[in-house]
Amino acid sequence: MKCTPTQTPGDIDIPALREKYRLERERRYRSEGQKQYLRPKSGERGDTLVDPYLPVAPRAPLSEEIDVAVLGGGFTGILAAVQLRKAGVTSFRNIEHAGDFGGVWYWNRYPGIQCDNESYCYLPLLEETGFIPSKRFSDGTEIQGHCVRIARQFGLYDRALFHTRVTGLRWDEAGRRWQVRTDRGDQIRARFVIMAGGPLNRPKLPGIPGLQEFKGRVFHSARWDYGYTGGSWENPVLDKLADKRVAVVGTGATAIQIVPYLAQYAKELYVLQRTPPSVDARPNPPTDPDWARTLQPGWQKQRQENFHRGAMEGFRPGDVDQVCDFWTEINRNVAARLAAQGWPEITPETFMAMREEEDFHVMERFRRRIDEIVQDKPTAEALKPWFRFHCKRPLSSDSYYPSFNRPNVKLIDVSATKGVERLTANGFVHEGREYPIDLLVCASGFEVTSDLDQRWGIDEISGRGGVSLYDHWAEGYKTLHGVVSRGFPNQFFTGYIQGGLYATTVEQFNRQGHHIAWIISEALKRGIAAVEPTQEAQDAWCQVMAPSTAFSQYLQSECPPSYLNNESGKFRYYLGEFYLAGFTAFEQLLKDWRDKGAFEGMDTEPMAAGAAA
Repeated sequence: MKCTPTQTPGDIDIPALREKYRLERERRYRSEGQKQYLRPKSGERGDTLVDPYLPVAPRAPLSEEIDVAVLGGGFTGILAAVQLRKAGVTSFRNIEHAGDFGGVWYWNRYPGIQCDNESYCYLPLLEETGFIPSKRFSDGTEIQGHCVRIARQFGLYDRALFHTRVTGLRWDEAGRRWQVRTDRGDQIRARFVIMAGGPLNRPKLPGIPGLQEFKGRVFHSARWDYGYTGGSWENPVLDKLADKRVAVVGTGATAIQIVPYLAQYAKELYVLQRTPPSVDARPNPPTDPDWARTLQPGWQKQRQENFHRGAMEGFRPGDVDQVCDFWTEINRNVAARLAAQGWPEITPETFMAMREEEDFHVMERFRRRIDEIVQDKPTAEALKPWFRFHCKRPLSSDSYYPSFNRPNVKLIDVSATKGVERLTANGFVHEGREYPIDLLVCASGFEVTSDLDQRWGIDEISGRGGVSLYDHWAEGYKTLHGVVSRGFPNQFFTGYIQGGLYATTVEQFNRQGHHIAWIISEALKRGIAAVEPTQEAQDAWCQVMAPSTAFSQYLQSECPPSYLNNESGKFRYYLGEFYLAGFTAFEQLLKDWRDKGAFEGMDTEPMAAGAAA
């Protein structure tokens, strides 16, 4: 099927939309930012610290020395370990709080769970494992199964520590190792530590007044209780909800997948919405076996690069949009306009202006789609998103909006109170009325942009001289290339930290793992005991990153509250700084740095004579 530009509404008033966006944002702004959420505590309502899926197997505490501790067992930690294997490093452990590999795909087993990026780009190492996803958007069971497949193929299970939470990291200056403490009493001394927890590793709970007094059932969507709802991860028939009144808090990526199932099975369903999401169609056909047989070596990387241009950097002359969905729509439409003009030379500012204009048209298409589907006009109006495309994670579903046509489903717009007013023993209160409910599902997301101690859940991370990383980064990241920081030798970081942004998130983390594994492998080969950036190199890199703060300011000033801007609180820890020249240029910069082989911009300390390598 040929991928063509979309037909978007032309009769829009962009200045009026700008003002509408501003007013809608102000209606939802909460000055307390992340403080409106709770830190989960063991034994309290909505406890997310316990694994409801697998029992914790007893084991004796470990006391050992290893080369690398990889903190995390989701895709980020798996791929870091795979890259270590490829680089010839074998003395490492994945340390993971969950009971198996998978990370967010282990914990999230709610009904309807799927990835909202197409599987052929999102799932890593497809060619190396020989796996082809069963359909365009894989279900969560298939994705977690792929995590297990990779871990088995690369021999990660023998050295993994599951149901183990890291509680402290302290640099031992004399031994040139990190002392890793865990909640299982382990004492692990690692030469290197890779922070591979991923951005979606800790659920956050809404701080609704009365949460602890509510007598019904409460759980976070990332700890789904099929014992209460009926059904299973593999077969989510929620038959036990036939006589239950259910409320869902949150309307992000999780909620649009949960709501259709709850709507189908619950006696009554209330969707408590502060800010509506943008939701496009999601055609999800099975993988065409004839297409799969045509794939040539290197196909996945080529497709990921095509998707990256479509979703982020812009298509080039001659490009064909291979993914052809809502993620690439804006740049596809811009490319069509440029092609009609003969691909003239334009400035980056002109390109971004064209993208912004197309953004307004695409978002208007989203809003008018709601009018075509939702029968009740006030409900349709309340469901409309009034913000720019990237202000909240763009979503897709063929069943979310139709759910609001069911008589048992009611949308509760809590934007006037900027959140749920309060809970009572029997339900929730909205505009002076109590709504009795039996179950509250918190689809309230994860600690993506929270303060690092809250996001990582590690009590102590202390580098040279006992300096806390949390204090060191209190006002923002300080790194070289986004992976190392002065004063924290042999510690490596992954995620959205002063580096390049890639459209396929998992592949971005895979490439970070490759760079980190190269540094560790070379340090071990060369007898380097400690490596960290020089102050000068770190300062210079921070200056390179500084201009990108304009994007942070845009998210902060123009977008409604979400995890992207730390719920409108102090913006520091997500897309705050990134390499403006683009991911391709960033990758080339790192390759050139590795090819020189000189650890340029790094302080390196040799191992003491006679020390074990």
